[in-house]
Amino acid sequence: MTIITVLPHPETCPDGAAFEAKPGKTLCDALLAAGVEIEHACDGVCACSTCHVIIKEGFSSLSAADDEEEDQLDKAWGLTATSRLACQVKIGDIPLTIELPRYTLNHAREHD
Repeated sequence: MTIITVLPHPETCPDGAAFEAKPGKTLCDALLAAGVEIEHACDGVCACSTCHVIIKEGFSSLSAADDEEEDQLDKAWGLTATSRLACQVKIGDIPLTIELPRYTLNHAREHD
């Protein structure tokens, strides 16, 4: 199991979180399973940028984003050099620390 640490986010995860996730799972699925209600408007098919995360630690352990992910990331709010779509990140054996951006392009949250 791999440790995933989520830095505090004022709405989605006010206290931050740390949990174990199974390697091979997508980061989006792992976050949702752990109760972190990350936006995921396209249900993980790389058709939006609402599951945008910033990898603060462990970025170099991830496989590179493909062209489709890069195209979607171009639409994300607050893009950084270590931005990824959580639906496209496959968890490996290296612990990850992530930050959820302050905003998403999603105008309405389905779970509110």
